[in-house]
Amino acid sequence: MAIYLTNGTYIDPVTLEFRKTTLIVYPGFKGKIEFNDFIAQGLYDEVIDCKGKLITRSFACGHHHAYSALARGMDAPEKAPVNFNEILKYIWWRLDRCLNKDAIEASALITAMACAKNGVTFIVDHHASPFAVKGSLEIIAKAFEKVGVSHLLCYEISDRDGKEIAAAGLAETSDYLKNHQGLVGLHASFTVSDNTIRKAVSLARETNSGIHIHVAEDKSDQENCVKYYHKRVIQRLNDEGILDLPKTILGHCLHLNDHEKELISRSPAWVVQNTESNLNNKVGFFDSRGLGDHIMLGTDGMHSDMLWSSRAAFLTGQTFDSIDYQGIYRRFRNVHDYLRFNAFEGDGENNLVVLDYDSPTEINSTNFYSHFLFGFESRDVQHVVSNGKIIVKDRQLANVNENEILEFARKESKKLWERMKKI
Repeated sequence: MAIYLTNGTYIDPVTLEFRKTTLIVYPGFKGKIEFNDFIAQGLYDEVIDCKGKLITRSFACGHHHAYSALARGMDAPEKAPVNFNEILKYIWWRLDRCLNKDAIEASALITAMACAKNGVTFIVDHHASPFAVKGSLEIIAKAFEKVGVSHLLCYEISDRDGKEIAAAGLAETSDYLKNHQGLVGLHASFTVSDNTIRKAVSLARETNSGIHIHVAEDKSDQENCVKYYHKRVIQRLNDEGILDLPKTILGHCLHLNDHEKELISRSPAWVVQNTESNLNNKVGFFDSRGLGDHIMLGTDGMHSDMLWSSRAAFLTGQTFDSIDYQGIYRRFRNVHDYLRFNAFEGDGENNLVVLDYDSPTEINSTNFYSHFLFGFESRDVQHVVSNGKIIVKDRQLANVNENEILEFARKESKKLWERMKKI
C-alpha cells in the first residue's frame, strides 16, 4: 500500500527541479516514488494534502553520538576542563562509564525522536558504554526502529578502559554485524593500540564493513601519534589499511598537513565535518581544501538538526574554509551518496520531508540555495516519511508517545547523573 502526497511541490534533491504534482510513495527499503495526479481508490494507506507545501528528500546525519542525549542540564564536573583531553576525561568518559541498558535506550529514543522531528530519517551513530557493552548496539537499533529512523551503528572500541573492555567492544561489534548493517568503530588514534586497530581492520574486512573513527579532532591526537608511533595520525591509519575501505568514515579531520590530506583525497574514505562540536570544544576549524569531495556533515551528538549544521558549517567556512552555496548543499546531501555507494539500506528515494515553508519571497530552482541556507528551519518540518511510512505527521511522532519517552528520559537522566557523582 502507498502513501499519496497530493498537490505539493516536489524539489528534486539533485537537479533542484520544482514540480507541482501528486507523489505516490511505496513502502520498504526498496520502495519507489512515482508522480501521478490520479489517485487509485483503495490502493493507498493514507492521503495527505500538501497544498502550498514543499516535498523533498529527507535528511541524514553522518556522525552522531546518541549516548550523549542525557547530558543536557547535568552538573558541571568538579574540575573545570582546561583542554580537550580534560573535556573527555572529566565529562564524556565519566558519562559513558555510567551508562546502563536503560540509559542507553532512553538516549537512543530521545535522539531518534529529535532526528525524526527535524526531518532526519537516517543516523550514522558512534556509541560508547564501556561498562555496558554487550547488547548495547541492539538496544540502540531497536529504539531507532521504534521511532522509525534508519541507522548505521558502531561501537566505539578503545583501549582507554583496559584490554578486556576493548575486547568486549570487538565482540559486540562482531555479534551485531552478523545480523545488521553497521561499521567497526574506533574512538581515536590516541586511545587505541596497534593490536586493537589491526583486529578492528580485520573484522571490517571480514564483514565487508568499514572503520568509523575520530581523526585529529585536537592537536593532542597528532602529538600522541608522533610520540608513540613516530608518524602522524593519517599515516598510521593508512599504514593499517583503514583508508583502503570505501565504507570508512573519518570524523573531524581538523589538524592535518598537506600530505595527510592528499592521502585522504586519493582514498575512497569519507570525511565527516562537525562544526558546532568543534566550536564548543575550542579545538579548531575545519578546512576542506585538499581533502577531495568525499565530505559530509554530522553533529557529533551536539544536536539532531542537520539544517543547523549546514548553516554553521557555511558561516564558519567563510573565514576558515573554501565553501559556497552549492558546496554546502553538496556536503549536506553527500551522506546519501556515501550510503548509496556502499549499498546500505534505509535511505532510498521514499524517504521524504514535507516542509510548511511560508516564504515571504519566491522560491525556485534558481534561488533554492539561498532559501536552503537562510530560510529553511527545522520548525518548517510538518510531515516525515521514512522508508515509505509516515513517522511524523503534523509535527507529531506517529509511532511512539513523545510524552512517555520524555518522562522515561527524565527518570533515567537523574539516575545517570547520580551514578556520575560517585566516580
